Amino acid sequence: MSLFLLWFLCLTATGQLPEATGIMNHMRELTLTGSLGATISLTIKEKNGTARNRILQMMTKSYPDGTEKRTIRFTEPADVSGTAMLITDNKEKADEMWIYLPALKKTRRIVSSEKGKSFMSSEFSNADFSSPTLSDFTNSHQQGSGENKTWILASVPVNDEKKSEYGYSKKVSYINSDNWQLKKMEFYNFDNQLYKVIEIKAVEPGENGSYIIRDMVATNLVNGRSSEIRFSSIRMNQKIDEQTFSLQNLGK
Repeated sequence: MSLFLLWFLCLTATGQLPEATGIMNHMRELTLTGSLGATISLTIKEKNGTARNRILQMMTKSYPDGTEKRTIRFTEPADVSGTAMLITDNKEKADEMWIYLPALKKTRRIVSSEKGKSFMSSEFSNADFSSPTLSDFTNSHQQGSGENKTWILASVPVNDEKKSEYGYSKKVSYINSDNWQLKKMEFYNFDNQLYKVIEIKAVEPGENGSYIIRDMVATNLVNGRSSEIRFSSIRMNQKIDEQTFSLQNLGK
């Protein structure tokens, strides 16, 4: 039994809530699923009901130090085909994001001020495709946390610079306390008003309690738009060459 689980069981037995940052850290570890590939369908729905569909291919690989590398490549429709992203999701320092734009035949870095921007015109942000650095936030339990087998944790950026970087003043996460799986996230703007909700509709189980989110929906409460991401053709334990995650490979 790990020291973390032993500590958690002791707290549970005494009726105390586990430390919030410890929960967030362990939850992040459970989403590190080794090496896998998948096809992703991104559906963007306007308030009037019209929809646009995009198809992506994703490859991801986890490393022993907690780093995760990921490539996302658009294949449909034709106007975005060839657009690709490379993400290095670091545990202890800022993530690195790069994007290749085929029309310009150019690769550029996504700077920190763009993390909170829309991911390819969807209601997801660039930051939603990585795990935020834990030191960028102060985490705490909210009222009702621990009830109905759900932890409710608020993550507040540590300063105004980080708020601007992520594009919100507070995120509230709802986590199943039985299996550590994320159920929902609520995002608050700089006026502390709820403006976006991401709901987890389905997950794909992995090994030793790990999992990947298979279906999630982001709803913008201000403009009425929503976006859904669905994973299919999930290939676990896939052998992935390290060159897959090079900048040179991004434009191929």
